[in-house]
Amino acid sequence: QSGFTPVLCTQTAGGVTEDEYVEMLLDRQVSGVVFVSGLHADTAANHDRYRALLARPLPVVMINGYVPGIGAPFVSCDDREAAELAVAHLVALGHRRIGLITGPDRFVPVQRKVAGWRSAMTRLAGVAEADLGPLAELSLFGVEGGEAAAGRLLDRGVTGVVCGSDLMALGAVRAARQRGLNVPEGLSVVGYDDSPLMAFTDPPLTTMRQPVTAMAVAAVRALVDEINGHGAPHSEYLFRPELVVRGSTAVAPSSARLSYARSA
Repeated sequence: QSGFTPVLCTQTAGGVTEDEYVEMLLDRQVSGVVFVSGLHADTAANHDRYRALLARPLPVVMINGYVPGIGAPFVSCDDREAAELAVAHLVALGHRRIGLITGPDRFVPVQRKVAGWRSAMTRLAGVAEADLGPLAELSLFGVEGGEAAAGRLLDRGVTGVVCGSDLMALGAVRAARQRGLNVPEGLSVVGYDDSPLMAFTDPPLTTMRQPVTAMAVAAVRALVDEINGHGAPHSEYLFRPELVVRGSTAVAPSSARLSYARSA
């Protein structure tokens, strides 16, 4: 709609690297680049690659990740808020032993989700900060990572889990069923993203929806402004996630509610 031709570069594990794609785009003399969950989201990566692009100068916009000191617009879903809303939903259903399943902690979105979960667990669920460690499992993104992490959390007595992606949430559902538990009666599961098919899973997945369209429009507008020399603000735009309640969350098992009432 802005008169540009989009060139989409998708990454897969072991495939073309981000830097190789960037070289290819530079060879094609692109007007600008939008990075989605790239190395700018990885705190262990060398971010000089972005400083070099900006020095060319090449306009860039970065989605779902943040690097202090990089002079570019950033667009992110508020991951901290997402985790807090997910915990609040489960607490309202009577859950208190709520686990967190997400990816490696070197990623900015993961760090923010962990911070939001910890804050909500102490403030809303009444769990002491010192007791939160066993309730968090940082695993590999994907179904298998979610399944392995959920299995460990189920062994520790959780009744609900907040997951860092919808695929991890589907892994948690699988782990529960392997232990003879129904979802949501035996385990409530909250995903993250609201991927297109999540309304049709068994059960339909309760999840935190990223406002993808609004974020995409903001990113493109910022990039076009940069290309046209108008200079979009070099700050982070945070977009509020939306809780989408479906069939994978329910009232906590009565035994869990009773034990909490006794301890309270």
